[in-house]
Amino acid sequence: MSAPSTSQHPAPAATPLVERVPWTAVVVYVVMACALAWLVILPLWLDGSGLANPLAALLLPVMMFTPAVAALFVVFMVQRPRPAAIPEYLGLWPLRPVKRTIWMTVFGIFGSVLLVIAGVFLAAALGLVQLDLVAFSGFAQILDAANPTSSPIPVGMVVLIQLLTIPVAAIFNGFFALGEELGWRGWLLPSLRPLGTWPALLVSGAVWGFWHSPVILLGYNFAQPNLLGVVLMISGCVFYGILIGWLRLRTASVWPSVFAHGAFNAAAGFLILVAAAGTSADPAALGPLGWVAWIVMAVVIGVLVLTGQFRIQPRLERRPRIDPAAAVVPGSGPAGV
Repeated sequence: MSAPSTSQHPAPAATPLVERVPWTAVVVYVVMACALAWLVILPLWLDGSGLANPLAALLLPVMMFTPAVAALFVVFMVQRPRPAAIPEYLGLWPLRPVKRTIWMTVFGIFGSVLLVIAGVFLAAALGLVQLDLVAFSGFAQILDAANPTSSPIPVGMVVLIQLLTIPVAAIFNGFFALGEELGWRGWLLPSLRPLGTWPALLVSGAVWGFWHSPVILLGYNFAQPNLLGVVLMISGCVFYGILIGWLRLRTASVWPSVFAHGAFNAAAGFLILVAAAGTSADPAALGPLGWVAWIVMAVVIGVLVLTGQFRIQPRLERRPRIDPAAAVVPGSGPAGV
């Protein structure tokens, strides 16, 4: 009697969450996200006051949720076949492994803060801005203008408090950043992933930057209410989008990108804290997404590329469960002589 055969079917290859780009859903998503952004910001255009309109403080955060609305619409109403596990597809749940997701979230928060700080010091090294790290004279002027009554708290202590609260602000800002990230890194990036890692990162970052057009054309971020401002925003979003897109690909979770984005927004005003009094700063160069920051981000991206980090993309592929009872090849059981 021959021995029982133990040959089995080889384990199935990993099945991508999407095998090809759902182009119809992508087009609908981009058009819808951009159209909703314009619709939300339209009151700032109609009365001619732009960002000076008191409604701006309300409408800008509302605009941040338009990508999430568009993503949820296309995933439920347009994308076919609809993802079997929508929370997993969007990177919301499950968090596996939890430890990696948490540590990458921490890395994203502090890494984003350091990007902003490094950009400011690089600008100072290039002679583009003068810093005052002792008396914080520029920030002191701002405080005096806001409250002429002398404060019992030294300005240096106020600066320190501002810096220490950035991680807390990152969590708070994460609520608003989720509105953007659920769309850009949660849905669009994995939907474009069949194009390849770099095309997906570059295209999603460029679309993200273009989506900001309604407020950039009002002078937001770069004080360039024109095509140059839009180009600057697209470029900045491509650079930063690669980095937080890497967090998404590296963890298969959207949460590191969410809180990294929140931290970046929280640290965006760092230059105001440390600039010397009387210093003028060109936001096209010195803004958190200005061209000086691109240099810093390009260096970090280069390090990640050289260390092979973009090739590590766990759980963007779902491995199907194998039924042990069905794994034995038919006819490979015990056979008579």
